[in-house]
Amino acid sequence: METLESNAVSTIPATKSAPRHSGLVRVTHWITTLCFFALLLSGIEITISHPRFYWGETGTVMTKPMFQLPIPSSRKTVPTGYGYVLPDQNGWSRALHFEAAWIAVLTGLLYVIYGLLTRHFRRDLLPSKTDFSWRALLTSFVKPFRFQRPSAADASSYNVLQRLTYLFVIFVLFPLVIWSGLAMSLGFASAFPWSVTLLGGQQSARTIHFFVTLALVLFLVVHVLMVILAGFWSRTGAMITGRDGARKENT
Repeated sequence: METLESNAVSTIPATKSAPRHSGLVRVTHWITTLCFFALLLSGIEITISHPRFYWGETGTVMTKPMFQLPIPSSRKTVPTGYGYVLPDQNGWSRALHFEAAWIAVLTGLLYVIYGLLTRHFRRDLLPSKTDFSWRALLTSFVKPFRFQRPSAADASSYNVLQRLTYLFVIFVLFPLVIWSGLAMSLGFASAFPWSVTLLGGQQSARTIHFFVTLALVLFLVVHVLMVILAGFWSRTGAMITGRDGARKENT
């Protein structure tokens, strides 16, 4: 009797679990990742050509900067205090920056439209009322500093700190870095002068663009550290194939 029951149970097909990340989320994630590194590399080269930052509408080599990066420039006309200049790679870097930026913007729009239509943001990222209890907030802040691999329950969803961080990056930092980037374009400034005025001028937009980029780099570093802590290969595999390897590791 026991043998018949065990055989009957073994013949029941196992239900296939839903993917941790949908196909569109995975594709947009990796396209955005590639674009971000292209933007970061080209942005560094563009910054080297003039590592001085101003506030207001104008800023030149004759203007006192708001602050200056302690690095040499790739242009002789920019006073940096160094007796030499770096190779000027401003041409290809600006072209790459422009192309990668538009690909990132279109990819981001696709992701946002998908997230709104499928209620991905509401279901997976928008915190609930219980998430704002003192216990949930304290746990979300303390657990990352324990440097322990999360349990299966913790790995299956985001805590309130993660949810708020992702929402802030998606709906605040990304739009602001796009806005400030467009505000530095002469064509965009001519068509929409009010958008530049709201940022304080084109040089202010460049300074804001720089600090928002630093915030995004900080987010990237913390994000990668959390992925490593949770299980780098399982998390990376889940973002590539959709299958959640973390569930197998914790079972």
